[in-house]
Amino acid sequence: MADKEGLLEGQLDYVPSEKNSFKSRIMSLTLSNVSAREWFHKTRESVKPWTEFLNSKKFAIPKTVAPLPKRIFKNIEAFQGNYLFVFLGLVVVCIITSPLLLVAIAACLGACYIISLKNQEQKITIMGREVTLAQQYAAVGALSFPLFWLAGAGSAVFWVIGASFFVIMLHASFYMTQEEQEGFDLELDVVQTV
Repeated sequence: MADKEGLLEGQLDYVPSEKNSFKSRIMSLTLSNVSAREWFHKTRESVKPWTEFLNSKKFAIPKTVAPLPKRIFKNIEAFQGNYLFVFLGLVVVCIITSPLLLVAIAACLGACYIISLKNQEQKITIMGREVTLAQQYAAVGALSFPLFWLAGAGSAVFWVIGASFFVIMLHASFYMTQEEQEGFDLELDVVQTV
């Protein structure tokens, strides 16, 4: 029996998650997923130069509707990173042009920051019960919902989705793929030699 007790000796180095900062917990949650990390890296690497993305010489109206779906899929695959930046740019434009929405976001983020500061000093208790950080953030979210509703966040979200879809589909529909560019060049050479 003494031999078995010797096998169980030792120390465990365990740091409770409450000791970690909020930022480190969020980063560990979002970046611990391998597929999300790979997608982010792939998207970041797939950003094409903006001069290529906006080159007006590579835009053309398709002659028929038949190659349009193939063109759209190839362009979305090729310019996925650029389209992500277009979407984020439209989000920023929407927030900046809506002052009430900007105030609502600032108030919500300010409340979350104050909560994180208060929790670093001491735990918050209400009526003798400790309120966890997640419960406090949930309360901020519930209380900020009417503020976002008054600020028109719902219409802003749908505007961003609609504008992003329109801009991305417009670019993907009219931007010629590499195969089409090579095909058009060959056709022009044949026409010139005849």
